[in-house]
Amino acid sequence: MNISAIPVDLTNPGQVLACMGFLEASEALLGYAEARFDWQPATGAQFQLRTETSENPFADLLAFLADAKAIAIVPADWLVPSKITEFTIADTFPAPEADATSLPIQLQDSTGRSVLLNHWADGGVDETFKLYAGNRSAQKIANDMLREIVALWNTRHDALLLDPLNVLCSMGGSFNFDPRGAWMGLDVGYSINDLKSNKELEQKVVASPVVELLAAWGLQHARPFELALRRYRYAVWNDWLPPQLARPALSGQLPLAHKRQYQFALDLSGKNKIVCYAIQENTP
Repeated sequence: MNISAIPVDLTNPGQVLACMGFLEASEALLGYAEARFDWQPATGAQFQLRTETSENPFADLLAFLADAKAIAIVPADWLVPSKITEFTIADTFPAPEADATSLPIQLQDSTGRSVLLNHWADGGVDETFKLYAGNRSAQKIANDMLREIVALWNTRHDALLLDPLNVLCSMGGSFNFDPRGAWMGLDVGYSINDLKSNKELEQKVVASPVVELLAAWGLQHARPFELALRRYRYAVWNDWLPPQLARPALSGQLPLAHKRQYQFALDLSGKNKIVCYAIQENTP
């Protein structure tokens, strides 16, 4: 099997969730895959993917994203609002009611390959981990992130392949998974949103569209463990695990000899929830 690795900041919850997303994406698009984290001091923290079919699964998955678009999924007999730009009708729906801001989406490339993303609309769980609020829709956010990935793919291709979680760009509204793009009005002294109408004063945050989109993918079948109100735990593991075992391992619920656990909080920025950097619980 082929092994590929990328750098990861283990205290950035968005990056760890994005690693889970790379593992889920590898199995969905490339076939059987396993993954682990390596935190040797000599190399720095790495996320490693092992696959049977791809020499560099990160390159193949980024190529898929650079060629994909987000299509909303709507229930039958539902009046589709004009803000939903492209949609498909599904026979089954994951939530009791459809909400234009949180419809499931499918990512589809030009060859017809497609995957479903809908953790924010999962009516079968207590915690959907939907962090964004307001009039933004999951489809618009996903398409915005895909456009940013295309731009990075075309202009910073080599850097993106070497370190996909740390190639940053200015972004608008996101899923709020990358703490590097999080801000609070109380911290900066004003609301960045209030400056949008003035082009001379307009400010944008800098974060990773790969982290934002892959973290959403990583939450498709896994969640951090909820410790208290807006406080969570996640774990990283050093054993090779397929997605089916990595999902409980991410929440810290899988007994493993070699793992690290981290705690992080969700803060509030208006009606949005934002991810804060994590603190390690135990020592290796």
